[in-house]
Amino acid sequence: QVQLVESGGGLVQTGGSLRLSCAASGGTISDFTMGWFRQAAGKGRMIVATTRYSGDDTFYVDSVKGRFAIARDNAKNTVYLQMNDLKPEDTGVYYCAGVEVNGPDYDFFPAILDYEYNAWGKGTQVTVSS
Repeated sequence: QVQLVESGGGLVQTGGSLRLSCAASGGTISDFTMGWFRQAAGKGRMIVATTRYSGDDTFYVDSVKGRFAIARDNAKNTVYLQMNDLKPEDTGVYYCAGVEVNGPDYDFFPAILDYEYNAWGKGTQVTVSS
C-alpha cells in the first residue's frame, strides 16, 4: 500500500507563493494518477489539480488556472504543487491523493472526485492572510 506524506504548507501573505510536496513510499507514483485536494474549514474536500500517471496531462480547477502548477518527479517519487499569487480563498488543508492505474485505458484521469482515490496523505495546512 503506497503511503503519501505532504509537506511545504505554511502561512503566507496574499500574493505570495508556496510549493507543496507529496513524497510517496511503498509504491511508484508513475503507476498512479495523482491529485491535490483542498479542504477549507467546515467544507468538504475539493479538487485542485491532477496529473495523469504518465505525466503528459494535467487538470486544474478554474479558480487556480494560471496560478498553480502540478508536477511529478518520478525519480524522486514525489509530486509537487507550485502555488503562486495566493489568495485568502486558497486557505485550507491540502491533501495529496493517488489512484493506481490498471493500464492506459483505466487511468482514472482526470479523477476530480475524492472517492476515485485509494491513497491519501494526512494533509498540510496552507493559510493565506489578507
